[in-house]
Amino acid sequence: MTALGILYPGHSGEDDYPRIEQLLGSNVRVDLVNTETAGDDALGADPLRAMGTPARLEADVAELRLAGADALVWASTSGGFLHGRDGARVQIRTLARMAGMPASSTSFAFVHAAREMGVRRLAVGATYPDDMAALFAEFLRSAGAEVVSVTGAGAAETAAWGEGELLTLVRGADHPDAEAVLVPDNALLTVAHLPALEKHLGKPVLTANQVTVWEALRLADRRLNAPELGALFTREPIVQV
Repeated sequence: MTALGILYPGHSGEDDYPRIEQLLGSNVRVDLVNTETAGDDALGADPLRAMGTPARLEADVAELRLAGADALVWASTSGGFLHGRDGARVQIRTLARMAGMPASSTSFAFVHAAREMGVRRLAVGATYPDDMAALFAEFLRSAGAEVVSVTGAGAAETAAWGEGELLTLVRGADHPDAEAVLVPDNALLTVAHLPALEKHLGKPVLTANQVTVWEALRLADRRLNAPELGALFTREPIVQV
């Protein structure tokens, strides 16, 4: 049994994780701990940065350690990239030391997943405001990606989005030069719609909760094939970074 530790802020799109666990099979367990959110200011950059500080996550990290997790991922895309590449690296290194296990974040999960798939020209379809979407694009560029288009929907309420809204988002974000479309919002429930999104665009779609679990598997050195989780889960072997 491989146990994947997920630190998930608040309550919004976490129903994706039991669905992913079911699709991965009986020998993978997804242990999810809901962490404290930024409250009423959840969309502000400063509160989002503070939400992912190791000191604030210390008790939650301890809970996953006691649960026997093999790897840990901080499941907040914005709570990673808003620190910048260097700050996000410090964040996950500190979490790894606290947890006594490999650690990463959704922001780096997108980088590693795109690298694993061999896609460098990326389109971003974010629910964030334009300025925050641009910061995510800059994070990707700092890791060597070429971001060919950036769309910021500026949508505050996304937990209830279904396939129609997601299709509108990725279709609007797509670009003829893009090899994949990235959707960086852990509040979105995307897992049930991944096959339809990829079929519609004819290219990989990487979403936040999907790449978060893939990253945890990468850290735990597991290689699993689960086509219902999108093209990312049909490629082997996983690149070790």
